[in-house]
Amino acid sequence: MTQITVELGKQSYPILVRTGALELAATHLKKFVNNQRLFVLTDENVGSHLLQKLQNSFSGSDVTLVVKSLPAGETSKSWRQLETVTDWLLAQGIERSDTLVAFGGGVIGDLTGFTAAIAKRGCGFVQIPTSLLAQVDSSVGGKTAINSSAGKNLIGSFHQPQFVLIDPLVLNSLPDRELRAGYAEVVKYGLINDASFFAWCETNGDKVLSRDPDAVSKAIIHSVGAKALIVAEDEKELSGRRALLNLGHTFGHALEAETGFSEKLVHGEAVAAGMALAFGYSVRRGHCDAADAERIVTHLKSVGLPYNLATSSVAASGQRLVEHMMHDKKMSSGTLPFLLANGIGQTFLANDVDLDDVAAFLDASA
Repeated sequence: MTQITVELGKQSYPILVRTGALELAATHLKKFVNNQRLFVLTDENVGSHLLQKLQNSFSGSDVTLVVKSLPAGETSKSWRQLETVTDWLLAQGIERSDTLVAFGGGVIGDLTGFTAAIAKRGCGFVQIPTSLLAQVDSSVGGKTAINSSAGKNLIGSFHQPQFVLIDPLVLNSLPDRELRAGYAEVVKYGLINDASFFAWCETNGDKVLSRDPDAVSKAIIHSVGAKALIVAEDEKELSGRRALLNLGHTFGHALEAETGFSEKLVHGEAVAAGMALAFGYSVRRGHCDAADAERIVTHLKSVGLPYNLATSSVAASGQRLVEHMMHDKKMSSGTLPFLLANGIGQTFLANDVDLDDVAAFLDASA
């Protein structure tokens, strides 16, 4: 069992990584119970595989789990589902002192967090992430959002959870594709500021993807610890430090937009390709040695993740992808910051990127 604290003053909260934690969820969540109930948001896939275990942990207690199950997939991060969930909560008589439990992957975590931020002007929420991507990244840090027709995560707020409960065992029911997609976010922590961890990934990535318990736990604990430190330094991305966590996302979100935020290219796959493109573009600008960019491509290829437009099933022009980027929430005064790199573990924020040059690079990369 490992506990990591996100140090945010009065908003500090613990992240508990414990094998078998789901079976003990009632013990860990009892302090968040109000009126003998907890509201749980999940999706149909997670509900069918794991909800009974969560409910069993409360067996014999006087706590009622009030559960709402949503369609699985990125389309649930929408105005429609936000309205559905908030209307449901209000009909259930939710109070500001109630707690929402996000029981699912990144989509459920983002939607639940945003719902908690606005329902009754702000309720508490707890994360029980069930995908690798959510466990190592999206469940920590308080970024909550839904998508819109203009782009990904453009409507949302910073709303920190009160507690994050991570059970590596739940990943045993995760489809291989989703496990690989989450692994992209693990690799990210090595690329942004920890070259030795990227080297660990090169050696142990296949063990993580084959669900070796020690490798999975190491990947989760290291990633969560790295993110907790960055969030504590820059909670709302004001200093630029937290922006490092967006490595690969500017390119990746454009790829997702081009594929309609669909199952054709899931988020972690887009981030993987986006990171490879960010390093490739860093080489083009003279920041990064081509050998470093090639190491990344080699590793992503070895674990079955996309690393360019073709392997992302994207055939759009560079200009079209740049048009998607123009909707990025980080746009400021007509400038879009990019996460580039001087090498593996040496990511930096560039504010002088010419989008026409990005378009030309993407056309050359197709």
